[in-house]
Parts: sequence; structure tokens; C-alpha cells
Amino acid sequence: MNAHITALVEEGRASLGIELGSTRIKACLIGPDAEVLAVGSHEWENVYADKLWTYSLDAVWSGLQAAYVELVADVRQKYGVTPERYAAMGVSAMMHGYLAFDADGELLAPFRTWRNTNTGVAAAELTELLGVNIPLRWSIAHLHQAVVDAEPHVPEIRFLTTLAGYVHWKLTGEKVLGVGDASGMFPIDSATRDYDAELVARYDHVAAGRVPALKDLLPQSLVAGTSAGNLTDEGAQLLDPSGTLRPGIPFAPPEGDAGTGMVATCAVAPRTGNVSAGTSIFAMVVLERPLSEVHHELDLVTTPSGDAVAMVHCNNGASELAAWANMFTAFSAAAGTPVTPDATYAALFEAALNGEPDAGGLLAYNHLAGEPIAGLDEGRPLVVRTPDSRLTLPNFMRAQLYGVFGTLALGMDVLHGEGVQLDRMYAHGGMFRTAGVAQRFLAAALDAPVAVAETASEGGAWGIAVLAAYVVDGQGRDLDTYLREAIFADAPIVTADPDPADVAGFSTYLDRYRAGLAVEAAAVASL
Repeated sequence: MNAHITALVEEGRASLGIELGSTRIKACLIGPDAEVLAVGSHEWENVYADKLWTYSLDAVWSGLQAAYVELVADVRQKYGVTPERYAAMGVSAMMHGYLAFDADGELLAPFRTWRNTNTGVAAAELTELLGVNIPLRWSIAHLHQAVVDAEPHVPEIRFLTTLAGYVHWKLTGEKVLGVGDASGMFPIDSATRDYDAELVARYDHVAAGRVPALKDLLPQSLVAGTSAGNLTDEGAQLLDPSGTLRPGIPFAPPEGDAGTGMVATCAVAPRTGNVSAGTSIFAMVVLERPLSEVHHELDLVTTPSGDAVAMVHCNNGASELAAWANMFTAFSAAAGTPVTPDATYAALFEAALNGEPDAGGLLAYNHLAGEPIAGLDEGRPLVVRTPDSRLTLPNFMRAQLYGVFGTLALGMDVLHGEGVQLDRMYAHGGMFRTAGVAQRFLAAALDAPVAVAETASEGGAWGIAVLAAYVVDGQGRDLDTYLREAIFADAPIVTADPDPADVAGFSTYLDRYRAGLAVEAAAVASL
């Protein structure tokens, strides 16, 4: 056992981050140098009930407790001690959604997650009213849809928050939110790092008499590095029913998964950005100046420090790629030469490197769900080719990898049209584990260098742990400086520059991909 780490855990000098993702709740403990010391996790799934995607609050707490128990067990096994306190803590979760509470703190309607798309009328009305793009998944869209539908609980609402904000409230008693997560509830004014006062007034005028004023409903917006309260006795008991965890631990502002992804990839300064590839795929680009007009392809959110960010969010990421990989793994078993899933991915990805730059005329659409950027309400995964295309394994796999980035590239083209420049994009997600493949193709799709850092191996849970440490160790440095100097200074980072042949090939692929969206639309209409 490492005596140094044992001592810092015993003395409460490690920081804890917890993130509630769509399929997994994860806890990550880091030392003062941001090294991962221990982890714990719990798998969970959303439920489709009454035509809405939701998680029960009981599942939130049982999942948090299970992840924390596993983290404590990992600490005990590695270092022989049971943690009782931490230097700081932080909570992160999937952004957006709708958690509405009455004056007694009782939930008024089941938690509505970001996946719900029943807010079309509200999002359209709000986009016109506010003059900024309001996506279907934003909290204000969920609230306004409830107003439009005259849901009986609306007049009773006294507090509206996100999942991270809810958990933080119950652990600390504070109704606050990190500005990055807040920017997915209602538009933020980056000059004030707070909800845009003019837009709040516009909404209150329209909704007067039907819902209380937004200033009374929304959590207070806080920038990274701000103390956001301390763990209460009740909060300690909620997270650790064993009674071992002590109250009084300082908390970072609760953040959304987009913000922790930016932190985990050191992408919080202008002209930087990141791509997160998982079930969904999204890019975050920190802006130097405001955009000239409203674009439905772009969400305007912020970094955890409140700087403006353009977000290209695609509902479909690597799930269809995974389905094909699973089929090849099953084939290897059927052929009597079984290989592991990791070996399947490695072989298929390496084959893609030998594909033609434009994937030989093949097209792959990864649309399992609807894709607003592509104008699709529903998805139909497709592989499409013309008779003169070259169907080979390398071309097929290159088309599949290109397909993961296809809709993302459509949105990024809008940013390029606005004159937005990138010095570097950072990438994270499981598909980047095979070195030099997905990273290389993403660089081609973006025509920009793409970096992958090993430091962020634990993703958003690590990112919120870093934000927690920043509260107590920031020493007056802005977040970008803190990340570069204290966290990433010695981090191993591999950068792939765009290959001109790949850039030209992907451009040809994307032209064909854009034209083929009519095939996708026909499939949705016919099947």
C-alpha cells in the first residue's frame, strides 16, 4: 500500500466527484495532483413511462449510494483506510430536463430527462420570443410546454432545477447551479455570468399569471471556483447511510456533463473545444465573439466559468458502430475463432485505415433516433451504396466511422460559416481508445488538430472532482490557467493533425451524406 496516499485520504486531502450519466453513476476520488485514486460506479437505465423518459428519485439515491459504497470499498482495498472526509466534493449530471418542486420541496411531476421530445411547440415559441435557439431538451422548453399544456401542477411550482442541482440541493441545502449547467436551463448573459435579465423579463411578461416569475424558480447561477455550500448532516446520511462520512465538506457548484467534459479535456479557453462521443455525440466550441444569427443546429451554452460556447449536439453517436462490432464478434465465435470485443474493435478500426479516403462510395447512417440537425424526427440506421461503389471491409469500416461524425460535421459547417476558428479540438470517449483511428478521422471531419489526453480517463466524474479541487486550490487563478498549470501541465496528450487526403475524402463523403439524407427521410416515412 502507498503510505503517502493512505495519509492524504485519512487526512481528508483528496477530492471527490460524482457524475450521474445516462447509463452509469460514477464516483471518482482524486489526489491533490488530480491523479485518480479510486472509483466506484452503478449502472442504471431510464424508464419510458406515460410517454416520457424518466428516472425515479428513489433510483437516484439508491444509485448514488451504490456508487459511493463501491468507491469506499476501492479505497479500503487499495489503501487500507475508510474515508471520512474530503478536501472538497462536487456533483455533475446529464444536463437539461425538468425537476419541478412545490413549496414543501415535493416533486410535482416525474423527472423529465433531456431525451424527451414532447416540447416542440414550446421550443419554437421560445426561440421566436427570445431570439436565441431553444432546443427541445432545455429546462425552459419543458417548463413552457407544461404552461402551454396547462398542466395542473404549474401554478404550484416554487423551484425548478436539473438533476445535478437537485442532488446538490439535497446534499447541501443550497439551491444553486454551476453556470454551465444553468445555461442549459435558460440563456446566460456571459457579461454577467447569470441568466439573461432581458430575456427573463420577456418570458415573465408572456407567462405572467400562469407560472411564477423565473427569478423565484431558477437556482442561483455560480461560476467555477465559487464555494457552493457544505455537506449537511442530512446530506452525509443520504450519501452514506453507514454514518461514516462527516458533514462540513465544501462543495463546488453542481455542473452538467458538458461542462465537466470541457474540464476533463482542458477545453475552456476561446478557440478550443471538445468532442464527446458516446451514446450521443456533441462538440463544444468556446467562442471569441457572439454569433451573427440564430442557427437551429447550434445551442449557445457556457463553460463552467460562464464564457460563451457553441454546442453541436447530435442524438446519435457510436451505438450503431457498436452494433456492427458486436455482430463481427459474434461471427468470430460462430466461425470457431472467438475474439474479445476489444480485439474486434482494434481489428475493425485498423482495417478502416486502409479504406479509400471517401470510403469507396459507401454511406453509413447511424440514426437510431431522430436527429434535429439532419431534419429527422425518427431514425433508421442504414448502409447505402451505389452499384459502382467498392464494398470492402476497410471501406465499410471507414464509412461507419465517418458516419459517427456525419451529423456533427453538418453542425460544425455552420460554425465554419460564422468564421469560427479552432486551434485544437480535444476528444474523449470509448471510440478513441484504439490509437490513431477515430482521432485521425475526426481531425479530417473537422479539418483541425484533434488531441486525446490520457489524464481524462474517468471522464465527467474526474472533471467534477477537478472542479471541486479548484474551489480549495484555485489560488485566484482563472479556470483555464488552473487547468493548464495544475492539472494538464505534464499530462500525456497525443495530437492528430488533419491529413489532406483524409480531409478531401471526408468532404466528398459528406457531400454524398448530405444528399443521401433524402433516403433516410424516405426510410422513416416508409418503415
